[in-house]
Amino acid sequence: MENLIALLVGAPLLGAAVLLCGGRRLDKSGHWLGTLLAAVSFVIGLALFADMLGRSADDRAMYQRLYTWIPVEGFQADIAFQLDQLSMTFVLLISGVGTLIHVYSIGYMEHDERRRRFFGYLNLFVAAMLLLVLADNYLLLYFGWEGVGLASYLLIGFWQHKPSAATAAKKAFIVNRVGDMGLSIAIMIMFTTFGTFTFGPVLASTGEASQGTLTAIGLMLLLAACGKSAQVPLQSWLGDAMEGPTPVSALIHAATMVTAGVYLIVRSADIFNAAPDAQLVVTIVGAVTLLFGAIVGCAKDDIKKALAGSTMSQIGYMILAAGLGPIGYVFAIMHLVTHGFFKAGLFLGAGSVMHGMNDEVDMRKYGGLRKYMPVTFVTFGLGYLAIIGFPGLSGFFSKDKIIEAAFAKGGTEGWILGAVTLLGAAITAYYMTRVMLMTFFGEKRWENDPDGNPPHPHESPKSMTIPMILLAVGSVAAGAYFEFAGFVEWLEPVTGFAHGHSPLSAATVTAATVAVMVIGVGLAYLQYGRRPVPVVAPRGSLLTRAARRDLLQDDFNHAVFVTGGTHVTRSLVYVDHTLVDGVVNGTAAAVGGLSGRLRKLQNGYARTYAVSMFGGTAVLIAATLLMRAV
Repeated sequence: MENLIALLVGAPLLGAAVLLCGGRRLDKSGHWLGTLLAAVSFVIGLALFADMLGRSADDRAMYQRLYTWIPVEGFQADIAFQLDQLSMTFVLLISGVGTLIHVYSIGYMEHDERRRRFFGYLNLFVAAMLLLVLADNYLLLYFGWEGVGLASYLLIGFWQHKPSAATAAKKAFIVNRVGDMGLSIAIMIMFTTFGTFTFGPVLASTGEASQGTLTAIGLMLLLAACGKSAQVPLQSWLGDAMEGPTPVSALIHAATMVTAGVYLIVRSADIFNAAPDAQLVVTIVGAVTLLFGAIVGCAKDDIKKALAGSTMSQIGYMILAAGLGPIGYVFAIMHLVTHGFFKAGLFLGAGSVMHGMNDEVDMRKYGGLRKYMPVTFVTFGLGYLAIIGFPGLSGFFSKDKIIEAAFAKGGTEGWILGAVTLLGAAITAYYMTRVMLMTFFGEKRWENDPDGNPPHPHESPKSMTIPMILLAVGSVAAGAYFEFAGFVEWLEPVTGFAHGHSPLSAATVTAATVAVMVIGVGLAYLQYGRRPVPVVAPRGSLLTRAARRDLLQDDFNHAVFVTGGTHVTRSLVYVDHTLVDGVVNGTAAAVGGLSGRLRKLQNGYARTYAVSMFGGTAVLIAATLLMRAV
């Protein structure tokens, strides 16, 4: 079965190559080919999963080496794959949810003239992400990491005729390059320290490296994770990425790109376990981003941008859990998978709403859509209940485990992290209830599009609703399945697991989680369920205005990096012109002036030379006589 691992990447990669190079002859069938090859990858993943389940827990890892990529003396990089319980979890999520998004895109992109190219980019995205999670070394992982960055650039800017889409694509690409520098530096440090960048030898040799080296590697890996997973301080690209087609948002935010950072940290667990300072920074970044994204999500009227803030926040939960070490690694991945179901369903539901509302994204111009889009309403509603942690649904099980793990950290740090996760749960319930009420309940607030056409909300075609239904099933059942099917035991051989020492019982934490959820829902209902929603957003408080502008993250980046960089550049130009050029030009001027004066001594007249010789002789005679007299 190991020989099938390469086909997981090969199938969608083949689809990308054929669709992007095949020309217009594939315009009518390219979307079916792209969807089929994504499904082939999922079927192969299921076959490998079944084979893995038939093995003992300590013999489930599979390896496949294709060839030596870079053969240099003292440096060898292989194209080789490692499929264990952790990567298998990602394979099924990426290929499964990715295939559903392909199916959804058939209907969503039906009238787009460049649909074949779009599906080629989707296939490339899935192939790059599968390569990232299947690589058996950090260098090959980096290759997939950059492939994901390229595919995201192409997909976010797919509607490049819109200046906002082109700008968003460039922004995502540039911000991610900052994080990618962290991964490249980490790989360099690994090679100089361990002489290799293969997972097995590197992670087994952490005891031989100094604390400072491991901390440096951990911080650089975290920087990379911040870029891909949109964590503070590299989170500014995520909201703008909504300029891409809605299936792109679902793919990036649920099954692929933003989960890469979580995978990187959990895969490098041994490094972080041996570097407690780096591990602490991971929890801080997760905690800050958890609240940052939630607050931003509260103030957005654009339905996709509200969900983008939600993604940022939920990934913050996962990063925080990964920073807890063996207490939280398993639960970070558990929440990642459940989030893949309900967030993909929410984004596809948002796309379905837009499909029926002339591509309108402003929730203040929705209202009362539950009567016109019943399937979208139910599936979106189940995703909503899952993300807010409604008892029995998937988010309840996974998020509750992270909150328990935060308290189990122990000491003051445990109380702080536990309080942050509870506060995040309350805010999540608030902003998601706000989205639900503004979209599906209340009075109609519909407006004509710029061409004067009134919206005619209607249910989306089956190619869009069937994936939404399947994702809703996962939103309901995935958490309970993981809870009772032994997800901890499944991942423990790879990630490790440890019970913390929580000052609160599991029942107390669960009760507190449900209580804050109810409070969040209640506050949103009082504000948006019992009052008319104005079509024009009120000015709001200072915090609300800041949250609408993403808590001034772009303003900060512009002030510090753009304006600050401009001043630094101008200062360097001034120094270059006045000091460097001054020294160079001054030296040249001095030499030129001196040579001009000396040149007068060589004028070509014999009489001048005779006078000079006579004068020089007179001076020498006078000097000689003077010295004798003395």
